[in-house]
Amino acid sequence: MGTRLVLLIEVLGGAISHSLALLSDAGHMLTDVVALGLAWLALRQSTKPADLRHTYGHHRFGILAAMLNGGLLVAIVIVIVYEAVQRLLHPEPVQAGLVVVTALVAIAVNAYLASSLSTPAANLNVRAARLHVLSDLAGSIGVVVAGGVILVSGWLAADALIALAIAALIAWGAGRLVTETVHILLEGAPRGVELTTVRTRIEGTPGVDSVHDLHVWMLAPEQVALSCHVVVPEARLSDGEHLVRELEASLCDEFGVGHTTIQLEACHPCEGETDHALGQHTHPHPPVARTG
Repeated sequence: MGTRLVLLIEVLGGAISHSLALLSDAGHMLTDVVALGLAWLALRQSTKPADLRHTYGHHRFGILAAMLNGGLLVAIVIVIVYEAVQRLLHPEPVQAGLVVVTALVAIAVNAYLASSLSTPAANLNVRAARLHVLSDLAGSIGVVVAGGVILVSGWLAADALIALAIAALIAWGAGRLVTETVHILLEGAPRGVELTTVRTRIEGTPGVDSVHDLHVWMLAPEQVALSCHVVVPEARLSDGEHLVRELEASLCDEFGVGHTTIQLEACHPCEGETDHALGQHTHPHPPVARTG
């Protein structure tokens, strides 16, 4: 409710005062309204249990929402930059006093919203929503500066320049958000987790000869999965379940892996692996006979 109220105030204030900086902040605030709605929806969807069609659950709904947020931010940046260039070429009078008052109201509300979204366990989608609010807070401060400059000096270009600064701030946040979501959608390894380190940890477990076909990826920032083939002495196969549980516990404690798929091999280990360290899986599988 607070975000929508500030959005309405900034739109009215920007239209009356002819301030592009204020309207730019309002445009960014519009994406906040969408972002907060998506964050709420994503949190509800991500808590749904796994089913026959979504066997890992619905954790990636939040990733899709975060990607949409990033796309909206990019669109806002394009509009702001275009309008700012037009204002620099064709300056318009700005009612600086109204700009300052409106921006101060936005600062107060945005500061409250940012604090309410600040939680240690926030997922990517909640952090994306908070990023929107923090960007608005910084943008509103810039708008106050622009209004103050115009009040003191009458330099109208300050309004367009602050609008461009807001666009740069939004673009920086959007770039980080899109990069992180793309990394997850491409099943990238978690930040700070080196595949070679994971491989060394597994091979250092007593009873393990080697490991190959190793993969570590993120279902979501809080959901890390791992699969691998572990070669063990034939005599150790009878104790295979205990070994797998030991590996699962150590991988969870050290690397935060919540989902593991570990295949033990002894008599017939996979052949044809070209690069065990990078987790490539290149050995051929015979065709499956089809019936009917």
